[in-house]
Amino acid sequence: MDRQLILFACFLLLVSSTQAIGVKYCDKKKNYAVTIQQVKIIPDPVVTGKPATFNISAVTGQAVYGGKVVINVAYFGVPVHQETRDVCEEVSCPIAAGDFVLSHTQTLPSFTPPGSYTLKMTMEDKNNEELTCFSFNFKIGFHSLVSDS
Repeated sequence: MDRQLILFACFLLLVSSTQAIGVKYCDKKKNYAVTIQQVKIIPDPVVTGKPATFNISAVTGQAVYGGKVVINVAYFGVPVHQETRDVCEEVSCPIAAGDFVLSHTQTLPSFTPPGSYTLKMTMEDKNNEELTCFSFNFKIGFHSLVSDS
């Protein structure tokens, strides 16, 4: 019985460590072709010097044959990073109508300051038509000073 209780507690800890992140659309009145179902960040909070994976579950009502993803990151409201990526580098193209997951893994430099950040992402098709625009907050924790070896 104690073993089952320990396994259940471990399961609850794992589930709580990968909680979904709240998403805000850039234009609440716009009917975006791509809607966001969920954002998960692993690990959460992000740890500097270690890989962080951003999994964005989305739905589209139309096929997407290419385009770009523009990512802007702000630290306490101050822009600190901007990058543009080919959408086909982040998800297999063409993206069929329906559910898909855009996944991006990045290792932040160890000198990245801990704190609250906001990531804004815009996705455009090959004709530069905006498919979606949203933002979410995430945290970067302190880098461990203890060696992992």
